[in-house]
Amino acid sequence: MSVDRDVFLAAMRQVAATVTVVTTDGPAGRVGATVSAFTSLTADPPSVLVCLRSDSRIARAVIENRAFCVNVLPEDAVDVAQAFAGPSPDTPSDRFCGLAVTHSDQGPILPRATAFSCALNDQMIHGSHAICIGSVLDLANAGEKPLTYLSGSYHIVRPHES
Repeated sequence: MSVDRDVFLAAMRQVAATVTVVTTDGPAGRVGATVSAFTSLTADPPSVLVCLRSDSRIARAVIENRAFCVNVLPEDAVDVAQAFAGPSPDTPSDRFCGLAVTHSDQGPILPRATAFSCALNDQMIHGSHAICIGSVLDLANAGEKPLTYLSGSYHIVRPHES
């Protein structure tokens, strides 16, 4: 038996998360989506984990392309986060329109994002989501403060004054 879904969601809204856009490119096409479920998995070997709705276009494309890129957005990129959020348009590449992306074999790297370019090592379905584990093949560390999401809105990170 587990906790009530609404109680769980209310508690999770209190957990701050970096805002990321997961991108992929390959035989299944160039696709991107805003994702908050991203974390490092291990440093030996360098690996990350993302969770994607299993019935989404981004999940299907990542699994077919066997690659993905996690773009940690800079704090002023709310417009980019919103452009990649929500249901995928009929032409997923439209989400990239007007962005000066850098090409990566694993997926586009968005402007000023810290990007983890990954080969898909493993994936499993749990409930409504695909858990995708990637080996980090390349890294672009932009050195920017990240955009975060908490309680249904975007936030910026500031150091705590001691």
